[in-house]
Amino acid sequence: MPSVISTTHDTITKFTNCRLVKGDELVEQDLWVSSGTGKIIRSQEAFYSSHTVPTKTVDLGGRIISPGLIDVQLNGAFGFNFSTIPSDPSSYGKLLRQVNKSLVQTGVTSYLPTLTSSPPEVYHQALPFLGPSGSQRLASDGAESLGAHCEGPFLNPTKNGIHPLEVLTTAHSLSDLETIYGSSNLYPTHQNGLLTPPKIRKLTVAPELGSMTTLIPHLVTNNTIISLGHTAATYEDASLAISAGATMITHLFNAMAPLHHRNPGVFGVLGAAESVPRPYYGVIADGIHLHPASVKIAWNAHPEGFILVSDAMHLVGLPDGVYEWGEGGREMLRKVGDRLVLEGTEKIAGSSLPLLSCVSNFLSYTGCTIPQALKAVTATPAAMLGLQGVKGCLESDADADLVVLSEEIHEDGEGHRRKRLVVDQVWKFGGCVGGGDGDE
Repeated sequence: MPSVISTTHDTITKFTNCRLVKGDELVEQDLWVSSGTGKIIRSQEAFYSSHTVPTKTVDLGGRIISPGLIDVQLNGAFGFNFSTIPSDPSSYGKLLRQVNKSLVQTGVTSYLPTLTSSPPEVYHQALPFLGPSGSQRLASDGAESLGAHCEGPFLNPTKNGIHPLEVLTTAHSLSDLETIYGSSNLYPTHQNGLLTPPKIRKLTVAPELGSMTTLIPHLVTNNTIISLGHTAATYEDASLAISAGATMITHLFNAMAPLHHRNPGVFGVLGAAESVPRPYYGVIADGIHLHPASVKIAWNAHPEGFILVSDAMHLVGLPDGVYEWGEGGREMLRKVGDRLVLEGTEKIAGSSLPLLSCVSNFLSYTGCTIPQALKAVTATPAAMLGLQGVKGCLESDADADLVVLSEEIHEDGEGHRRKRLVVDQVWKFGGCVGGGDGDE
């Protein structure tokens, strides 16, 4: 990962009287972070070897410190749809920066900006803005892109959801993908003598179509994550794709053949023999996409691969109403509370719930512990992305992306008392970017 821009004033912050998310436990332990390096500090080594003392101490009164949340499927937020090119294309970057600053306030410090199925020109214009952050990483920029997620257009038209059928296509060779996405977005490039990573980090594809399964090994050699989704794949199709190098499933259960006792479909690879690696998989726990019991079944099937995603649309943070969606506003979405549907239908159109709300739902649905729930939006997505020890943890030398959380009990509409997690502060690269300046 590139380094953080150092400032002339390196603030060393010590958090005390707090509970740290460490694995499946909450550990009472102090935490030191540096705004100069943007990293978590080895506190004892700093104190005894370098004689470093904290610039300031923050007493959290027993609250929880979690690693910053990672959302690996976010289609847009706060009025900006990543798949819509503004009438003034030069404003795309400005709108994206505004989203990043607002998104970090929800506790999401890193994410994969997601482009839904679109014409090639949308990918060619949007992807240059959505790649992983380069060397100029500043806490004040807000949430950080870890690379783009392209959900389509190589999807099965029988499982399209609200993806427009007219742009869905089939890949028979790598050149088909290069034409859609652009080679410079799909592969590493040389800039100023340096090799820069591709803009695309993850692709969602239907493996049963065209030659996609035979293309997977070529794609993963470029460090591209292949996820199975919007697919009518059988268990055998999915197993072949996993064996070829696919490592994830996009929004499990949604937009795929349902589980059947004689052909378990894509879901079946979660219970496969050891000869087929079990993939990671995204789950939308917004209370709309899946029944709570389905969420619990999914988690119990393979907890180490379970990742909560928001699948949030650009209507996050907007009031109820009818909104344009798609290139040129070709279709409309209706927002009623947390539910989004394609206008004139009952087709679910993504989510409008922030990721931390999905975590609170998950706690309620499964009865799991707070560390187990937070693992699904921190350590597990970091592992899926190959960022263990950098993101999604509170270990020394990891990026100092933190969320300070309080626990609340609230009563839902049915009179049940539920535990809910609430963001109090957000820290990015060792600097407070949400919830005050960190002084207590």
